[in-house]
Amino acid sequence: MENIKHCHVQVKGFKLHVAELGTGSKAVVFLHGFPEIWYTWRHQMVAVANSGYRAIAFDFRGYGLSEQPPEPEKETIFDLVDEILGLLDAFNITKAFLVGKDFGAFPGYFTAAAHPERVAAIITLGIPFMVPGKAGSRHDELPNGFYITRWKEPGRAEGDFSRFDVKSVIRNIYTLFSSSEIPIAADDQEIMDLFNPSKPLPPWFSEEDLQTYASLYEKSGFRYPLQVPYRSINVDGGLSDPKVSVPALLIMGEKDYAIKFPGIEEYIRSGAVKQFVPDLEITYIPEGSHFVHEQFPEKINQLIIDFLDKQTV
Repeated sequence: MENIKHCHVQVKGFKLHVAELGTGSKAVVFLHGFPEIWYTWRHQMVAVANSGYRAIAFDFRGYGLSEQPPEPEKETIFDLVDEILGLLDAFNITKAFLVGKDFGAFPGYFTAAAHPERVAAIITLGIPFMVPGKAGSRHDELPNGFYITRWKEPGRAEGDFSRFDVKSVIRNIYTLFSSSEIPIAADDQEIMDLFNPSKPLPPWFSEEDLQTYASLYEKSGFRYPLQVPYRSINVDGGLSDPKVSVPALLIMGEKDYAIKFPGIEEYIRSGAVKQFVPDLEITYIPEGSHFVHEQFPEKINQLIIDFLDKQTV
């Protein structure tokens, strides 16, 4: 960890914070989710760098130490596709491996679909390929208290989060989202009300980790993260042929609440996902939560490295 280098790089008009480790000729670019940041990939960066790869993790625009867009409400998840391509250009990387977690899987997949010449292979954790736009989402089948539904409503999450300091918001979300149950609030509750104050942090997530996350969200706030992904989740982006032709690996924790989203488990286990990602391997982690890469880092590191080592660039 102490050897990770940090810098800011100008990409598509924004100054992005980038963490980098390793000098290998093959680059692995890590794409975080929410409530995460570059730091979520700390274990994986060290492992792939030690295996001869160049590990790059960055804060998406509007997150952490990266620059804020002037009008976040106009941004969509497809802006992050351009950001990934711009980052590769800034580092003179012709083709890279992409590793995406949570919503970071979406711009990763969309980059691979629209620009396969820039992506050697893609690995995602917890999220399979989903057709962009409303066609790929069945969130409306969940109750109105579903956390994504709540957070899509302008002002709702802002009011909920404002009752707490940033560190408490991150603690609450991390603890809630480590459960196997989908976060759904009752009509008289907000999402933060679901948190049980007596519940400790997950054993694999330290107070030091929490403080690192909190310090970065104190810098960025939640304005952009609520827009991307939550309030732009149904934008289709004009992707006419949503097919990923490059080799892909999906790592799915069986205790990840996301597997309980309507139709998701059947979509994965039946192989229907392979109509969009034909060259897909799927690995299940029986006790894996939504944060499986932090929960079982050694196991996930080995799966990632074994997959990368089979590929050619």
